[in-house]
Amino acid sequence: MSNPYLHPQRIRAALRTLDLRPSRGMGQNFLLDADALAAIVTAAELSPTDLVVEVGPGLGVLTWELTRQAAHTIAIELDRRLAARLTEEFAGQPLTIVQADVLQVRPGDLLPPDTHTSGYKLVANLPYAITSAVLRHFLEADPSPTLSVVLVQWEVAQRITASPGALSILAHSVQLYAEPTIIARVPASSFLPAPAVDSAVLRLRRRQQLAVAVDDVDRLFRVIKAGFLHGRKQLGNALPSGLAAMGFDVPRATALVALAAAGIDPQRRAETLTLAEWARLDAEIW
Repeated sequence: MSNPYLHPQRIRAALRTLDLRPSRGMGQNFLLDADALAAIVTAAELSPTDLVVEVGPGLGVLTWELTRQAAHTIAIELDRRLAARLTEEFAGQPLTIVQADVLQVRPGDLLPPDTHTSGYKLVANLPYAITSAVLRHFLEADPSPTLSVVLVQWEVAQRITASPGALSILAHSVQLYAEPTIIARVPASSFLPAPAVDSAVLRLRRRQQLAVAVDDVDRLFRVIKAGFLHGRKQLGNALPSGLAAMGFDVPRATALVALAAAGIDPQRRAETLTLAEWARLDAEIW
């Protein structure tokens, strides 16, 4: 049976029935591309025993696939009208609808007690405006998903999968916890309404342990953020001024000593440093 939620006429009819005009702020772009949908589902490596969390199910195009291939799906939808429609449309299916702001819900509060052992997957067409926040929300959660497959802006996917020379705070915040891979590029025409940019199917496979060994992740990212705060500056200058702007008094001389001890040239810029180098710097600067 083909997915009934892929047809543009059905999407438009449902939106009229709900008196809903897609909101750019809420990232309401409804997928209608069968190939893109197949890429998401295949990348998620779904099995009949999987527990899946979906964020922003919308009208249910991805939900329909998840309820047929996974053991149970927990779908978190902010819009009350869409949540009510999903509850009606998927009555009797292995689906739990949670009407809430995903960033205000702890993933652990939604999951069965045995999830630490059995694990779960995050599969979602993420609203563009909260992509970074949602990824951090789940990657930093306890438990975090063993595998995440998300539809995100193409440029965001490129930033997340970047290599040294083009790294960002976002890349580090994802790569610390997971190994990211771009699976497919999805053109803007694959959505109704079409967004202004292309998207990407991005897979994040959780690491068995953090990419670098650190005592305090928050402290590590304090140093990273300080380095990027004045990104055009060389680290010898950017680091002390960035920390000062965040309320930490680290003299330039101290920063230079820490950089030298970490084996980092103070003339380098933040986007060139690897996570391992940031971890060494974090260990030396405090």
